[in-house]
Amino acid sequence: MLQTAEKSNDKLINGGVKKTALYCRLSRDDDLDGDSNSITHQKEILKDYAAKHGYTNTEFYVDDGYSGVNFERPDFQRMLNDIENGEISTVIVKDMSRFGRNYVMVGYYTEVLFEKEGIRFIAVNDGVDNATETDEFTPFRNIINEWYARDTSKKVRAVLKAKGMSGKHLTCVTPYGYKKDEKDPAKWVIDDEAAEVVREIYRLYLGGMGTYEIAKLLTAREIDPPSVHFAKNGMPVRSVNSRPKIWLGTTVNKILEREDYTGCTVNFKTKKKSYKTKEQLFLPRG
Repeated sequence: MLQTAEKSNDKLINGGVKKTALYCRLSRDDDLDGDSNSITHQKEILKDYAAKHGYTNTEFYVDDGYSGVNFERPDFQRMLNDIENGEISTVIVKDMSRFGRNYVMVGYYTEVLFEKEGIRFIAVNDGVDNATETDEFTPFRNIINEWYARDTSKKVRAVLKAKGMSGKHLTCVTPYGYKKDEKDPAKWVIDDEAAEVVREIYRLYLGGMGTYEIAKLLTAREIDPPSVHFAKNGMPVRSVNSRPKIWLGTTVNKILEREDYTGCTVNFKTKKKSYKTKEQLFLPRG
């Protein structure tokens, strides 16, 4: 039997009606499934479901480009904050995989936190609704969703390993002194302006000047540091110095230590500790 939005905890203490959170998530790996998981498609399903079941005070929470095993997603965290502030009574998702692909964390949020906060949780396509009888298959579905994430991670790592072993660059950001070939982004070409600065750094260092002295000299010459040079040329920037016009000795030292300037392709410097976390480990030199 279908239930409507009428629940005892829908009313705010200071008047008004609590929000219904319509949560959508999409990661790059989900592109393999075509348009069925697109944010637009998810929104259509959730909006239609809310309208048919009497949920009027709705708000979308959308994380586009975030893995299901990562729960530090901006809008997911915003939703949790609104739940803690007593602003939400119901959370609706397209299916359990959109909520997450880590069965331990999914179980914690849906079976512990939401129950504690009195949150009604609905996964439309999976027929999950904690206001009705418990779906005993849901824990197994969550495990299957995590298996999917683990399997996808293995496949991606295999592709990257094959690409890296063939001599292709794996990093998305080129070192200072290089830029991506416009015709073939997988290739690096010399960035003449920055490359001349790199050559000057090596000449000065081999001439006996220290890294901090080199940094002071480059700053005095008003030469753009790497982050500024990247930004001016529309290239990805790893990090921005709090004083962007100032060269740092550490920046000069990193340039001197990079083997990429010898013409070598250097891959597999790090690896992720687990597909569930972004924590990286530096690998020993082989």
